[in-house]
Amino acid sequence: MESHINPGPIYKSVLYDQDNHISSAIWNGQERGVLRCHEHTSMLEQWRLTPKQAELVEKAGFSYFRSIPTIVLDNSLISALVERWRRETNTFHLPVGEMTVTLEDVALILGLPIDGNPVIGVPVKTPHSVCEDLLGKAPKDLNGGMLKLNWLRECFSRCPDDAPVEEIERHTRAYLLYLVGCTIFSTTTGNKVSVTFLPLFEKFDEAGKYAWGAAALAFLYRALGNASLKSQGTISGSLTLLQCWSYYHLNIGQPKFNEEPNHSYFPFALRWKGRSTGSRSKTNIVAYRKALDSLQPSDVKWFPYKDFDYTVIPEGIKNKMILRTSKTMLICFGKAERHLPDRCLRQFGMPQPIPEDVQIWERKIPAVDQGVDLSKDMESGGKGKMRSEIREWLERRLHILEGEEGVDESTYMEWYENITRKFVGRPESLESEFQRIAAAMREIANIADSLLVEQMEFQDRKLLDEIKSTVHVCLTDVVGNSKNGRCKNAVKRKREGG
Repeated sequence: MESHINPGPIYKSVLYDQDNHISSAIWNGQERGVLRCHEHTSMLEQWRLTPKQAELVEKAGFSYFRSIPTIVLDNSLISALVERWRRETNTFHLPVGEMTVTLEDVALILGLPIDGNPVIGVPVKTPHSVCEDLLGKAPKDLNGGMLKLNWLRECFSRCPDDAPVEEIERHTRAYLLYLVGCTIFSTTTGNKVSVTFLPLFEKFDEAGKYAWGAAALAFLYRALGNASLKSQGTISGSLTLLQCWSYYHLNIGQPKFNEEPNHSYFPFALRWKGRSTGSRSKTNIVAYRKALDSLQPSDVKWFPYKDFDYTVIPEGIKNKMILRTSKTMLICFGKAERHLPDRCLRQFGMPQPIPEDVQIWERKIPAVDQGVDLSKDMESGGKGKMRSEIREWLERRLHILEGEEGVDESTYMEWYENITRKFVGRPESLESEFQRIAAAMREIANIADSLLVEQMEFQDRKLLDEIKSTVHVCLTDVVGNSKNGRCKNAVKRKREGG
């Protein structure tokens, strides 16, 4: 029966890259398993900053971000979310509509600045000379302009308290490079970070004028888009941001705490720093996939921060929050990605209409491309397309979206049902479901048979006999009548008879 189900999209004007998406492979039975998640924060605690270094880190715009501890990643949850990500729209396509990680989420969860100069880098000399000038030394194996994070930690994680100013600045630059290299700009190439970020930390006051949060989001969008292709098996970028976003917005895979989290923390990622009494989540990707495929409106928190204590948000971040609904271009060096709040207005407490660009899409002219590669324009001195992308960021305040009145969201959902991918995993057939139930019943029966009855009290033996009888009735009905689906009736009869 499931072979006749159309998982979507019915109209491919929006999700025009469906054939290359991982969901196509999964639907055809080609599982790729859990993604390898690249975030290298486990050694961050080995860095010890002096008070003078902490001041420089604050000037550079990373004081709140550096307070976030290592958060254990749930690779299965991240992998299931990636299966729902679409690089055509930079959003998750869920049964309830589109959702995405926004500039607001970056500012509140990570505490990074979302306003400022675009992170496009500066002209640099050779990687070796950059390291010599700004760090005072360079590794021998500086291949491809990538620095090993281990080398940075071994050489600069301990700054002497009586170090001269130049030495303090070098150690602090190394720390900042390490920090971004193992978190927001982590790569799939291993424990390495690009030297191109280093010149941005030459002057700490200037570093604090960059929109690091916007760059981090552009980097994550690109990483999600790459990982959503069926040919990929890894993902990088700020996976802590992605996972915390999911915890806040979706009632799936959230950790359990020993006590209620404190809502007065900032940044908001600190809410999830606690450890539950149980072990790390063992939910597999198939279970998460099923949960996302059957997501209900009651499982979603569109506007999760509305009840938080906004007095804990620093004024410098709070004052820039207007950019949360800016329809603009996000830039990180040679890459640009579109920030499209018009596709998820419910996340800002606004009703969701059909996105205004749909007429262009219906003419099969992609209004939302799969990211823009600016690297060639950077090499040519910033001419050509790069100028228009940067101009869009510089005009970000001219494109602040406001909610419309009289919006009928049912109209949006009717349109959305036709352009989205409804299912990632194939809906389980009735026969398969009965087989799964039968296996579970056999396991219960085996456990019941293994118990030592002679050591039980009379009442416990009576309850055990009832369990065995119920399992036997249900198991017999499932095996004998699975095609008619009468297991539930058997259980009901047993309960009514008891």
